[in-house]
Amino acid sequence: MNKSNSILPLLNIEFPLIMAPMFLVSNVEMIKAGMDSGIMATFPTLNFRREGELAAVLDQINSYKSGSRGSYGVNLIVQQSNPLYKKHLDICVEKKVPFYITSLGNPKEVIAAARTYGAKVFCDVTNVAHAQKCFDNGCDGFIAVGQGAGGHAGPHPLHILVPALRKKFPGLPVIAAGGIVSGEGLLSVRVLGAEAVSVGTRFIVSKECKVNKEYKDAIIKSGMDDIVMTTKLSGTPCTIIDTPEAKKMGYEQSWFERFMSNNPRTKKWFKMFVQVRGMKKLEESVLPNNYKRLWCAGKSSELITGELSCKEIIDNLKAEYMTALAEVKKLEL
Repeated sequence: MNKSNSILPLLNIEFPLIMAPMFLVSNVEMIKAGMDSGIMATFPTLNFRREGELAAVLDQINSYKSGSRGSYGVNLIVQQSNPLYKKHLDICVEKKVPFYITSLGNPKEVIAAARTYGAKVFCDVTNVAHAQKCFDNGCDGFIAVGQGAGGHAGPHPLHILVPALRKKFPGLPVIAAGGIVSGEGLLSVRVLGAEAVSVGTRFIVSKECKVNKEYKDAIIKSGMDDIVMTTKLSGTPCTIIDTPEAKKMGYEQSWFERFMSNNPRTKKWFKMFVQVRGMKKLEESVLPNNYKRLWCAGKSSELITGELSCKEIIDNLKAEYMTALAEVKKLEL
């Protein structure tokens, strides 16, 4: 990979790929495999909610990082409805996490804390207006979350969102997220101006991932039309596989849920209730020996045909990227 890509030294990685943070999916084994392959491997702090668990995990990863070729980061849900946000931020700062991704709220506190020791903060954004708020608070870059992403997806296609962010904020790097599963996909968004990509769904179907076999099989069997958007799970638009359980749960919040989510007196606590309820539903579906079927996934499931190791997934992306780059050079008008 050409070292001229500024994202590589900025994030201390060898290849412009982020293993996306995935709730109840990302684990230490996946993070280590990503770092071994020279990429940025991330996880949500909410995956480690028991007392002392996050600090122990960060100690383990920090010890491992010194012998790896890549780096790692955490995803913080910065909404007030996340009861562990400030506690987890303090732990991450104490352990000197090198990279943060903020989601669903104001990143001001995370950016200020990261500045105290030189960590980088990129913000999930789905539109230019939200990006402006993150820019005003001094973020180091954006994760452009577009259509087709797994989990909290955005409404806009990457082929619009990425150039819009580059035009509005020419000095900040953009990482593209949503529907990317191959080296060709990586090349396509780099042409648009993204300096890297964030890939999630492909890594769910990895050997290191410990979710149940039914979840992995569902991704392999699902096409793009089997991925639907719902606000019932977390209160925020979220992409899931359209299972019978998803149909029963529904796709839109009721008028009462919307009222409680927007009322100044109730919104913090009601959003917290909705998120905790959604987390429990996902946990009942994702972990081994659980058999409910509410599974987050992106539309890239269309292109996933089998389980591979994290190393094989990353090696394939690298090889596909170089092949696609060589083919593009042959194109003529």
